[in-house]
Amino acid sequence: MVMSKEFDYTKLKHVTSVDQSDRKVPYNLRQSGPTKVEMLISTRVRKSPYWHLSMQAGCWRATVYNRIYHPRGYVKPEDGGAMVEYDAIVNHVTMWNVAVERQIQVKGPDAEKFVDYVITRDATKISPMRARYVILCNAYGGVLNDPILLRIAKDEFWFSLSDSDIGMYLQGVNADGKFNCTIEEIDACPVQIQGPKSKALMKDLLGDQVDLENMPFYGLAEVKVAGRSCVISQSGFSGEAGYEIYLRNATLYADEMWNAVLEAGKKHQLMVIAPAHHRRIQAGILSWGQDMDQQHNPFQCNLGYQVSLSGKGEWKKTSDYVGKKALEKMKAEIKAGKKPYKLQLVGLELGGKPIDDYAPDFWLISNSDGGDPVGFVTSPWWHPEKKTNIAMGYVPFDGTLNANGFPKGKVGTKFKVHLPEKYSDKPGTPVDAVIVDIPFKESYNANTREVVSG
Repeated sequence: MVMSKEFDYTKLKHVTSVDQSDRKVPYNLRQSGPTKVEMLISTRVRKSPYWHLSMQAGCWRATVYNRIYHPRGYVKPEDGGAMVEYDAIVNHVTMWNVAVERQIQVKGPDAEKFVDYVITRDATKISPMRARYVILCNAYGGVLNDPILLRIAKDEFWFSLSDSDIGMYLQGVNADGKFNCTIEEIDACPVQIQGPKSKALMKDLLGDQVDLENMPFYGLAEVKVAGRSCVISQSGFSGEAGYEIYLRNATLYADEMWNAVLEAGKKHQLMVIAPAHHRRIQAGILSWGQDMDQQHNPFQCNLGYQVSLSGKGEWKKTSDYVGKKALEKMKAEIKAGKKPYKLQLVGLELGGKPIDDYAPDFWLISNSDGGDPVGFVTSPWWHPEKKTNIAMGYVPFDGTLNANGFPKGKVGTKFKVHLPEKYSDKPGTPVDAVIVDIPFKESYNANTREVVSG
């Protein structure tokens, strides 16, 4: 049945027209909107060492991430909301409480060998005191996590985790002690310092402890902040210039480090904000659990460049790793013109009123005729510079490949997106959308999520 343009999608309990037959657990595209219930939070959900400091800074709402309270708003809607925070990150400098990025330490003689086995890229190519964006896949090729991997020393790595139980997974992989290393969560909690004035702030904070002018992207350094031991990384989740400060023994010293950053930031117009999802969407940076999960393979969510297959090249490796056989099979099928999965992540520009807050649902996508839904939006937001809404979302994979042979959406393909009434030009009528290239806005560091051919 073709649904009319006036059909009220909010009343649907399920959407069956989007082909998710390749998933064991399909997304529930119920289009229910905000859930108007009181969420019961028990002691199963932890407060991070920075939680009270976020409250002092004006945090008024939060979500749960890695079973930890995660600040998601400091400026209230009546005062301009998330777009005020956007202005701060693109024009000044911001600090985020991201202690939810749990740190899993792998340490010991076989640390490199173990890490090389669980990530899809070549761990031996990562030098001590450098970091990389990496992915871990399961045996079926599904993306389990996409952390920042910090190599602290020859025999020590930290996985700075996205929202999933990778710590327990890694311990399970080595349950038989095959690899001579320990795998433990450690009390090191990060904050992010993001924005064009971030380097100036960090210089004032650190003095001559580190040469920031010559620090490479994803470079690491051991420093003291307020006399406490930290690791800093030139990295971030925004596409703007930025750093992460990983405070050791954070439970003990959170106030000292946090307040030192606030003091150094006064003359730079530092603002404490929520993680800048509006800016990370512009940069094409994915959010695990939102833009992908363990049933998405790297090729369908634009992470094919992370897959090291047998052969030559900087990021190729012949050593085995979890998921390699499944991924090699998928790549061969794609190269042969087959479609080993149903939906492909694409970038979209779309109409409607400015989307100025988080989407509470996966808004539906139809073909250009506005018929039955064929896909869904994962990450939408308003792009102030382009004066249009942008989004990442899944549409049927049509076999289009980029210059490196990786799947992508065909630029220019038109769709309709079914927005909620809040953002619709005409409630009940879907807005026009078109596939565009990702990123929507270039990053300060071009290799924020570096595209490696091969």
